[in-house]
Amino acid sequence: MGLALALPLAVQAQTAAYPAKPVKIIVAFTAGGTTDLLARSVSQKLGEKLGQSFIIENRPGGGGNIGTESVVRAAPDGYTLIVNSVGPISVNQSLYKKMGYDPLKDLVPIVQIADVPNVLVVHPSVPANTFDEFLAYAKTRPADFNYGSTGVGTSSHLSSFMLMQNLGVEALHIPYKGANALNDLLAGRLQFMFATIPSVVSHIHAGKLKALAVSSSQPSRALPKVPTVSSRVPGFEAGSWFGFFAPKGVSPEVVQLINKEVNAILPQLNDQMVREGADPVGGTADQFARMTQREFVKWQKIVKDSGASVD
Repeated sequence: MGLALALPLAVQAQTAAYPAKPVKIIVAFTAGGTTDLLARSVSQKLGEKLGQSFIIENRPGGGGNIGTESVVRAAPDGYTLIVNSVGPISVNQSLYKKMGYDPLKDLVPIVQIADVPNVLVVHPSVPANTFDEFLAYAKTRPADFNYGSTGVGTSSHLSSFMLMQNLGVEALHIPYKGANALNDLLAGRLQFMFATIPSVVSHIHAGKLKALAVSSSQPSRALPKVPTVSSRVPGFEAGSWFGFFAPKGVSPEVVQLINKEVNAILPQLNDQMVREGADPVGGTADQFARMTQREFVKWQKIVKDSGASVD
């Protein structure tokens, strides 16, 4: 009986000391991207508040699957966490033929950091200065109408697919790897794409791209004058979101602590995040879990409709 009591007390003592050593934060994408930037901003504040280093480790590849699976396989002791996004959590299970993890079963949602809407951007050569003009232009179905994306099955790709599907318009999809799509859009080799706001906001302000609509249900705080797609295409909503997850089996106390601290940090980062194109969210772990489940169901259908598949 003494041993039975001692074990829970030992666990409590370990949790109370958390974090007693540096915490590794996996980012399943390359440095400099939206996931990476958000993870670094919040992790730096966590380290300052909790007195331990929260160290970012980038493990890109496989659309985020490689880094995500490494966290699934990690010890659930709270010292390996991941800042992840819509792709590895809600899209890839339907997109990839082989997956080494189940995002809804193998990861514990801790807290949402932010929503990051996609923004429909066009090259200045496209004869449309408003979303209505773009819709009219798209419906003329020019033979060379095309759009880029950051890869097959990404939010960038599926947002464009959803819009074209709603309009009954066919456009040529040209998938790229990462930032190469944006480079070709800036060069005029592409006509339009949906991109995360942080990746293009500086080009919009510089006049190198025209922002015509955002994919969120409400206007973005970073681009408040840009209308929503749903204002003309009812029910349209697509975009990216980001948050902390832990391996299955992590203690509830660790979840509660990280959730509490991130919620306290987000107001401090509000102006910076909005300026960079992200809308801070926060909330409870249960709210985040319910949101990821809804997103999983939504994107499952969209991926199926698009016919997108990755070996």
